[in-house]
Order: sequence, then C-alpha cells, then structure tokens
Amino acid sequence: MKCAVLVVGAGSGKRHGGKLPKQYQHLNGMLVFRHSLMAFSDHPQINTVIAVIAEDAKPLFTVAADGLNVKTVPGGASRTASVHEGLKVLADDAPDIVLIHDAARPLVSSALISRIITAITKSHGAAPGLALADALKYLHEDGVAGDDIKRAGLVQVQTPQGFPFQPLLEAYTRLGADAEFADDIAAARAAGIECIIVQGEPDNFKITMPGDLEHAERLLHQRNVPISVTGSGFDVHRIIPGPQMVLCGVSIKGDLALKGHSDADAGLHALTDALLGTIGAGDIGDHFPPSDPQWAGVNSSVFLRKATDLVEQRRGKILHVDLTIICERPKIKPHREAMRARLSDLLNLDMNRVSIKATTTEGLGFTGRGEGLAVMANVTVQLSG
Repeated sequence: MKCAVLVVGAGSGKRHGGKLPKQYQHLNGMLVFRHSLMAFSDHPQINTVIAVIAEDAKPLFTVAADGLNVKTVPGGASRTASVHEGLKVLADDAPDIVLIHDAARPLVSSALISRIITAITKSHGAAPGLALADALKYLHEDGVAGDDIKRAGLVQVQTPQGFPFQPLLEAYTRLGADAEFADDIAAARAAGIECIIVQGEPDNFKITMPGDLEHAERLLHQRNVPISVTGSGFDVHRIIPGPQMVLCGVSIKGDLALKGHSDADAGLHALTDALLGTIGAGDIGDHFPPSDPQWAGVNSSVFLRKATDLVEQRRGKILHVDLTIICERPKIKPHREAMRARLSDLLNLDMNRVSIKATTTEGLGFTGRGEGLAVMANVTVQLSG
C-alpha cells in the first residue's frame, strides 16, 4: 500500500511568541518543521513526503528540509486551501492513502503514525484523539466562569489525520473556493466520509501558546537520553588462488584471494551488517543485492559508507568496533595495524576504539581446511533514546 503525507506549514501563527512562525522556531537544535518532516521521512511505511509552505518562507524551509527527500507545494489562503493544493500535486502519482499533519506538531511518534495507517480503510479515515480530563466551562466576556459543559462524547483531536486518497481528493475538489474547515475530518465529513478516532498521545501537542516550545524541549530532552546498542555481523567468503586478498580495506599480496560479487572484503561486509543491525536497517543484501551488476567488483568501503551514513541519519555515534577474523591463511598479525588504521579512517574513529583479532579453528571445518575465511564483527553505537 502506497502512503503519502502532507505536512502543512503555510501559516504564520505567532501566538507562541517570537518573530518567526512557530514551525520555523528552533527546538532542540533543529527547526520545528524539520522535527515533523523527519518523523515521516524516517517512517518505513511512508513513500512520499510533501511540505505545504508559504511562498515567502522558502529560505527558512530550505534550512528545515536540508538533506531530506521532501517535495514542496505553495500553500493557499487557508489551511483548507493549502491541503487542497497538496492533494492536487499528489494526484499525478496517486497514493492509496494520505496523511495530513500539522508542521507545528513536532513530537509525533512513529508508533502513532503506524496506528493511523493501520486504521484507515477504503471507506473511512482515522485520526488520533485524547479524552478530556479537565472540567469544561463556558467563559463569559468578563472572564467569569459560566455553566459546565458535559465531557461525555467529546474528544480532543490531533494530527496526522489519514484518509483513502481518492475520496478525499474528490471531497476537496467539490468544495467551494472560499470553503474553510477547522481540520480535514470536517472537510471529509462534509462529503460524507467518516473518520474513526484512535488513541492519540499527549506529547503530540501543537506548538501554539507561549511556553509550548519550552515544554517540547523538556520532552525531547527526556526522549534523547543516549542509549548504547550493539550490532553483530558475520560474513564468509571462499578462498581461491589469486595475487591478492582485500580484507578490512587492506590489500594482502600473495597467492590467495577471496571470491565474491564485489571485492569480497569479508571484514567490511561483516562490519557493514553489524552497523545496520544497530538501527534495525536490514542487512547488506537489502541495500546492495549481489544480483545487481552495478556492485560487481566494487570497493566494499562503499557499503560501509552507506551503513555509517544511515547510522548518522539516526543521530547515532559509533563508539567501538571489534572484529574477529577466522582463517588458517593468510596470517593476519602482520597486517593487523594497517587494518586498524584503515578502519579508523573509514569510520572516523580513534584507533584505540578499533579492535581486530585473529584465530584459527585448529584445522577443523571449512576454515581449517583453507577453503574459506570468516569474519565476526561487533559494534557499539550510541543512539538518542
């Protein structure tokens, strides 16, 4: 199922305080808009991210979206018009479902996004909501509390709000040019499309009033307490006659080589898998299929660079790597320091954080018979919580 998202940030709301719109304020070192974009760009079920922005905000948005695969569309005179503009752009390559999210809700979680996607059907949409906990009262113009409002049946609705794409596009197309709704549920219901409410999250609040940014900062700080994770990798390659063997980025000249689709560097392959494992990003074959001819004979540092880039995108920091090479030949010790130096360079890591060990299997198995070489890799990565 193909899923797209519109992140709507064309407004100029400043009730929270400050000279810039709330979506372009800084939050924990990044613009609020960027936090919202990354929540969807990083989500495995999202195929397309489109940001709806104001024409005069392009320089600010360029900063917010730097390095992200996000398309843009100019917004309209109202939120309703802005959403319609985004839907029209999506129609050229129509998704099955579409989510609409406020750019000023930077703390939306991956779990909530998944919950909304799962709840959408061909006949109805889904949106997150929270039950009301506090007493509700009418407020008179002089500030005096009036009559109670019964909370039963009331819900506080958030975004993202998701719908089957084609019915929602048709609903917006039928609206008049001056139509203006509070949210997408209201616009959808006007066209007969119902929306169910799933459990929302208190942290998924909209930056609106003074103090909201500070509250979001505190929540992000709690989320971002670093944790250390480990990943492991294992790779085997057949040993064949040849003038040199490439291992851990170092050429070992002699009469042995490793057989493989790329340069067959079992050390870098195991290390690549270990790094991918720290962020749950599959394995080397998912990113570089051996059936793809473009990877034939390629230097395996390309694979490692991809893995380190993915770790960095998740705001991860590599702390330590430890490799064990299992073979009878070649002898690893004479080349170990060169291997450590090469890995230190490739990973931008101090050499004292790079460990390479070698062992044999005492003549047992395929490594003992000299038929192949194996490498085990373990890495430690620090990730934001």
